[in-house]
Amino acid sequence: MPDTPPPERQRFPVSAGILLGLGLGGFFDGIVLHQVLQWHHMLTSAGYPADSVRNLEINTLWDGIFHASTYAFVAAGLALLWRAAHRRHVWWSGRMLAGTLLMGFGIFNLVEGLVDHHLLGIHHVNETVPPSQWIYWDIGFLVWGAAMLAGGWAMWRAGRRATRAETAAPPSALAP
Repeated sequence: MPDTPPPERQRFPVSAGILLGLGLGGFFDGIVLHQVLQWHHMLTSAGYPADSVRNLEINTLWDGIFHASTYAFVAAGLALLWRAAHRRHVWWSGRMLAGTLLMGFGIFNLVEGLVDHHLLGIHHVNETVPPSQWIYWDIGFLVWGAAMLAGGWAMWRAGRRATRAETAAPPSALAP
């Protein structure tokens, strides 16, 4: 079959989905937690609480740098997905993309939660509650990330199985 791309060109671009998920996870954190709910900013626990215009200016700058990095993840993920989509057409299960997006989102939560909330302590998930409760929100954020990573992994594997089954079927079996 000369029209069939070689197996290495048929693989789903997992890194594209993970990069997109990392970026979307960052956008969710920045938009929902930083801006809409205003629970924290990048440096609110690092000596710049949101209690003065100067501190808000500093936090806004670092929130912007954070958003620029999430934008870079999304741009890289789109570039990889675009490159893969320009190959000869191959069938991928939508669960593979959804699964890798969830994996990336979960990885974002786990890395950001461990580094920013626990190791560096530069901010916490919900700084509007008493500080004695911050740990519960921070742990919940990690659990949420782990659940998305595990669920995404399971969804990706199911999509991979569906893709293999679909691509293994003879062309006559796919006709209506």
